[in-house]
Amino acid sequence: MRDIRRKAGAVAAVGLLAPAVVVIGGGSASAASCTTKTGPYQKQVEKFLGRPVDGRQSPADCKAIRAFQTKHSIYPNVGYAGSITWGVMDLMNKQKAVGKKPNKAGKCPTNKGRIACVNLTLQISWIQDGSRLKYGPVPVRTGRNGYETRTGAKKIYWRDKNHVSSVYNVAMPYSQFFDGGQAFHQVDLSVWAPPGSHGCVNMRKNDAKTYWSLLKNGDDVYIYGRKPGT
Repeated sequence: MRDIRRKAGAVAAVGLLAPAVVVIGGGSASAASCTTKTGPYQKQVEKFLGRPVDGRQSPADCKAIRAFQTKHSIYPNVGYAGSITWGVMDLMNKQKAVGKKPNKAGKCPTNKGRIACVNLTLQISWIQDGSRLKYGPVPVRTGRNGYETRTGAKKIYWRDKNHVSSVYNVAMPYSQFFDGGQAFHQVDLSVWAPPGSHGCVNMRKNDAKTYWSLLKNGDDVYIYGRKPGT
C-alpha cells in the first residue's frame, strides 16, 4: 500500500547527508541547498540526464540532479549523485530496455487467458491474454523491505474504485485486491519513489484506470522476482 516514507527513507539515505551544500538563488538552505560534492555515480548520472560527462560536479549538474530527485521523492534532494539516485535511474534504463516483450523469459503463465503479470525485479507490470500482450509494460512501485509484495499465483477478489485504506488512512483509487490487503491501485507520487509501498502495487493514474477497465473479479494475477533492496 501507499506509504509516506519518513524514517525509512531517511535511514536509507543517511550516507548522502555528508556532502557540503551551498545555497543557490537565495531562499532558505533547506529549500534551495545544493551540494558541491562529486558523487560516486557522477558520470552515470550525468549521462542519464544528458549532461556533459566529465565526472565532476558543477552547479548545473547539481540543479539537474536535484530536479530529478525532487520529482521522484529522493531525499535528501541536494543534487548528490549517490547510490539511491543512480539506482532509480538504472532501474528506469532497464525498464526501457524491456520494450514490448516483458514476458520474453516466459516467467508469467501463458495458459491462463487474461492475466496481470508483475515482475518485481524490474518493477514492471503488464496484462496479457495467452501470449498476446494487451497492455503495458508499465512501471510500478511494489512493497519495500519488510512489506514485500507476495509472489505467486493470485486472483482478483475485490474491487473498490474509491477505496480508502483503513490502516494508513490514504486514498487508494482504482483498487483491485489480489492477496489480503495487497492491491493494484493509483498513487499520487512517483512510482519510482524509494523505498517502496507497504505491499500494494502502486501505479500511475492512467495505468491504474486502464487496469480497472481491463480486469475483473476472478482474473488471474502472477507475481514473481524480487524487488531491489528487499
